[in-house]
Amino acid sequence: MTILLIEDETLAADRLKNMLFEVDANVELVAQLKSVETSVQWLQTNPHPNLILSDIRLLDGLCFEIFERVKVDVPVIFTTAYDQYAMKAFEVNSIDYLLKPVEPEKLRIALEKANRRVVKSEAQPTINYTELIKLIHNPQQQYKSRFMVRLGQKIVAIAVEKIAYFFSESKLTYLVTNDQKKYPIDQTLDELTSLLDPRIFFRINRQFIITFQSIAEIHPYFKGRMKLNLLPTTTEEVIISSERTPEFKKWIDQ
Repeated sequence: MTILLIEDETLAADRLKNMLFEVDANVELVAQLKSVETSVQWLQTNPHPNLILSDIRLLDGLCFEIFERVKVDVPVIFTTAYDQYAMKAFEVNSIDYLLKPVEPEKLRIALEKANRRVVKSEAQPTINYTELIKLIHNPQQQYKSRFMVRLGQKIVAIAVEKIAYFFSESKLTYLVTNDQKKYPIDQTLDELTSLLDPRIFFRINRQFIITFQSIAEIHPYFKGRMKLNLLPTTTEEVIISSERTPEFKKWIDQ
């Protein structure tokens, strides 16, 4: 079975790739892509694989945009952390999905389903990706309103309104409040992306998820990138990649 992997997080992509070969040594990975644009270009210029394995949120948008722009008649397995409403939509449209972090056994079962579909030469069901995009952005979706953090021997709740940004460092994730307090939390940045309201929080790179109120200054940077000064201040340079910059501008201008 030939597989196209679409995942913008390098560590997540490597983990999935290794897991694929562990689950089925006969799979062939034809390409590993990171964005909507590169995926559209690849699918327009290459024979389509037997299966597509794709994250939902990519560097430059939602992966559903790929399938709006390119006709794809092969099974698609989405990796996602979205809530039950999105899951129901996937079920109705007979789309396979895997909740992050992906478990090897669930990946094996999903591959077997896809393989049976390939053997039977079944076409992918017609899917209204525009409606799925609306569902993902549904303003009624319930996002986290507070985080439980450890403070010495106590556990306290931090309301999202008090959060300036999240960042990762040395494989740990931290929550930073507007009053310059820092707390370790259990969630990864990947997991936080689907738990936080995208109107308030934006993932600018692999290390930071920020709020508008945390932005002190925005500066143009080399090669179409942007540099931010955050409050509270950080020891790390905060750079937005050229691929994320267009999405950031849309978010900042909402």
